[in-house]
Amino acid sequence: MYNAWTTFWAGQMQRRDFITALGIAAAWPLAALAQTSSKGPTVAWVGTSQQLNASFIENFLRGMRERGYAEGHNLKMLYRFTDGYQERVPALTEEVIRLKPDVILAAAVIYAVAAKKLTSTIPIVSPALADAVHLGLIASDARPGGNVTGVNPYVAGLPSKQIDFAREIVPGVSKVGLLTNSKDPKAPAQAIEVEASARAAKIATVSADANRPDDLDGAVRYLSDERVDVVIVLQTSMLLANSRQIAMLALENRLPTVHGYREHVVAGGLVSYGVDLRWCYHRGAYFVDRILHGTAPGDLPIEFPTHLFLAVNLKTASALGIEMPPTLITRADEVIE
Repeated sequence: MYNAWTTFWAGQMQRRDFITALGIAAAWPLAALAQTSSKGPTVAWVGTSQQLNASFIENFLRGMRERGYAEGHNLKMLYRFTDGYQERVPALTEEVIRLKPDVILAAAVIYAVAAKKLTSTIPIVSPALADAVHLGLIASDARPGGNVTGVNPYVAGLPSKQIDFAREIVPGVSKVGLLTNSKDPKAPAQAIEVEASARAAKIATVSADANRPDDLDGAVRYLSDERVDVVIVLQTSMLLANSRQIAMLALENRLPTVHGYREHVVAGGLVSYGVDLRWCYHRGAYFVDRILHGTAPGDLPIEFPTHLFLAVNLKTASALGIEMPPTLITRADEVIE
């Protein structure tokens, strides 16, 4: 149902305004040049990478257009990216807050946490909140309070479901590898749930932590050396931003992978099951629009996706010599051949 969607990244030019204090330079879509002459509210997008966020930004902007906003005309967008290096988050967030946008669009919970520490007045919308009560971002899902709201794409029980998929694609699996990113605030709870589900199924687990893109090669090689049957990749921004590298490393080491996001499968991962993040970012426009019309973020209840998305990459399966169960292929929302 989503295959017809297209991204808006057509032409690119460099903008000096977008170079962060950290020296991160990026090429920007031609449409972004219109920002300098736009009137209206300013939304600051803080995310992991331009490449990863491209389709998410397009879906958010589509949602804003449906509500009467056009970037470069009556909406100004500011973009800042960490390129997957989490140590850049604090300085990047400080810069954004100094710019005093009307709304901060935190592309992942790690950016919402950083922004919440520095401002209690600028509204923060995140289409990818997780464990928000425990992290102190909101008081409750129904009544967030404070200045943070958005969409929670992390469904309880989903990490344990990934164990079921591991067993389905590798019958007789006895050892599962976990590729973790423990410095991401939403990662530890996922790891605990996966490990508990594995123990219940009498499956051993081995974890390898990667908190920087530079750590991925060693982490995947460690899991390979431990002779795991399949690798479950946790749902974090850094791991998602480096989905292509993870897919290549997994293929080199002959490791089947299970993910929570379809973007991993598009990049070459084997199977994913989880929410469709494109929907989450499109829905993020609703929250921004309500806030711009005067609703306090704390009065906007957290929303949850109602559909889970299954993606399968048959090309990767063939390269790994895995014959995917026909029932799994039939159930898939997206099959890459």
